[in-house]
Amino acid sequence: MKEMTERNALGEILEPCSLDPLTGYFRTGSCQCGPRNEGVHTVCIYATEEFLTYSKSAGNDLSTPMPQYNFPGVKPGESWCLNGPSFVRALTEGIDVKIFIHSTHENILKLVDLETLKKCAIDL
Repeated sequence: MKEMTERNALGEILEPCSLDPLTGYFRTGSCQCGPRNEGVHTVCIYATEEFLTYSKSAGNDLSTPMPQYNFPGVKPGESWCLNGPSFVRALTEGIDVKIFIHSTHENILKLVDLETLKKCAIDL
C-alpha cells in the first residue's frame, strides 16, 4: 500500500473519503491509486438517492449489499470512491454528481478538467 502522499485534484494531500463504509480500491478509506488500481477509483462522491438509482441502472450497482465481498452497499448520504469512467458517463448523461474534491485523487484530471470538478464539489 502506498503512503498517504498522494495528491487530490487541487494538488493538496489526498484526504480520506469514507471509513464507514470502508471505501477505495484498497479499502483504506481513501481514493488512492496504485499499480493494481491504475488510477480508476479516484472520485469521492457524495451518494444521493438519484445517483445511486442512476448508477444501478447504468450497470454499476453500488447500493445492493454483497456480504460475500464484505460490502454493505452504499446508502444515500454516504461517500464512496467511484471509478473515473462511471463519473464521466454520469456527467455526460446529465446526472448531478456531488463530490468531495479534497478526497478526489488528482488522476481524475486525466479524464475531467478542474473547473468541471469544482462545479460538482460540495466541499470547497
